[in-house]
Amino acid sequence: MITKLSLVTILVRDQDEALRWFTETLGLRKLQDASYGKGGRWLVVTPHDQSDFGIVLQKPDVEEHGAESARLKMEQIGKGTTWVFRADNLDETYETLSARGVKFLSPPKALPWGRQAIFEDLYGNRYALMGK
Repeated sequence: MITKLSLVTILVRDQDEALRWFTETLGLRKLQDASYGKGGRWLVVTPHDQSDFGIVLQKPDVEEHGAESARLKMEQIGKGTTWVFRADNLDETYETLSARGVKFLSPPKALPWGRQAIFEDLYGNRYALMGK
């Protein structure tokens, strides 16, 4: 039986660039960073207060995925599904992240399931930020 979700993968063009954005701009922390195989890198970030869940920042790699698969994965960058982050204070977090250059597509607004704002990462993937 499935008991919990532990990781999600976001495809990125540059892992160092993505790591800087997710840690310095969004304020997440690096959970894991390990090399493997011929130039592969396992890179995971997570919110500061959460260690049982992570976001894998994966760069499609020819050695790992094969040329055609890596090419197809590169075409998927920025076309992922929407992930949802929670914030203690939505308005304050929105202002902080906006000041750091995060591109918001919508400001905080009330919806039937709660208050949320939508933003994009540096590759065009969308995220909902929810909170009070």
